Amino acid sequence: MRALTLLVVINLVCYLDRYILASIIPKLKAEFLAGDPDANGKAGLLTSAFLVSYMLMAPLFGWFADRYSRWVVIGISVALWSVASSASGLATTFVMLLMTRVFLGVGEAGYGPAAPTIISDLFPMEKRGAVLAWFFMAIPVGSALGYGFGGLIDAHLGWRWAFYLVGPPGLLLASLCFFMPEPRRASMHGLALGHKPGAADYAKLLKIPSLITNILAQTAMTFAIGGLSVWAPTYIHEARGIPLAEADLKFSIILVVAGLSSTLLGGWLGDRLQPRFPGSYFLVSGTGMLIGFPATLAMLYAPFPAAWGCIFVAMFFLFLNIGPSNTAIANVTPPSMRATAYAANILVIHALGDVLSPWLIGWIKDHGSWNLSFITVSVVMLLAGVIWLGSTKALVRDTAALADLERAGASGVR
Repeated sequence: MRALTLLVVINLVCYLDRYILASIIPKLKAEFLAGDPDANGKAGLLTSAFLVSYMLMAPLFGWFADRYSRWVVIGISVALWSVASSASGLATTFVMLLMTRVFLGVGEAGYGPAAPTIISDLFPMEKRGAVLAWFFMAIPVGSALGYGFGGLIDAHLGWRWAFYLVGPPGLLLASLCFFMPEPRRASMHGLALGHKPGAADYAKLLKIPSLITNILAQTAMTFAIGGLSVWAPTYIHEARGIPLAEADLKFSIILVVAGLSSTLLGGWLGDRLQPRFPGSYFLVSGTGMLIGFPATLAMLYAPFPAAWGCIFVAMFFLFLNIGPSNTAIANVTPPSMRATAYAANILVIHALGDVLSPWLIGWIKDHGSWNLSFITVSVVMLLAGVIWLGSTKALVRDTAALADLERAGASGVR
């Protein structure tokens, strides 16, 4: 429980740190991009630059995490992104700010692949969905805290202090990691895998159909969630006339309530339905996206305050898949290669997902309209739902195949 608590707190701070930027985009545009006709597209690049370094470095850190102490990898990475985030407040030009976001991504790349594998090794398959949901609930809750914290500190001390203040807590959490014991890399049945995986082993990951379709669906989901999370407060402020402080605050409240309840519900539902519906993790994920699709469209046309309700529904069902989809990765991937599988997932979903969406949505707005930007997001949500629902049978087969393999290995060890 101590390990889970530390990882959850780090994940909360990680996403708070990441989404401070989204809460102050109008201020950054005014300071660094005033008068630029492509200001929205360039502002989107601040998130894209972070994600590019994050996704490119994740496979390297995943390789280290499969071979060396994961807590050391996590501690170093948390320290790095804490320093990089504080440095964002020192930026005097747009390029300097862009570079600090790049180093933020390098730091987070060590944490993302390693942390879920520790949780997967500490908890059995029948509890894994609910436990991982607690870990991943940090995505909506931490993001919401980022919006609220960034807006609050900006209003009282200026946007630079929002970045300064997140560094010290991150460094404290990083120091705690170096005192944590490394858990045995065990399978869900208690089998410790003795060999270190090689190139041939990793090639086998490409032969797991549900892993591939899961990554594709998560890519579409990440595109949607990346676009909404970066641009929703700015859209609400600029297109709908809501004051920025109010937009940040209310969106953060919606995000924390809808995201927290949805993420935990999704993980619980996946575990609860799994004995009766073996493909439940994809069933829950896909259904949520199909319901979120029309809610996102309704957000664009409903008047405020009714539009807040549409935003709540859209965010609730968008986050329903977080626990189940990430649990599915653990349940079809051999324990010795889980960090690499999560790293590969990070690489693909960000390269084709939210690396593109903040820039693309900003570009569409610069050359079209806000409505067209968010219609693009909603269509991609629909695509994710279709992929997950169409892959439930593959998930059933792949989960059973890994369980059989590990049972046979455990019998051999005995």
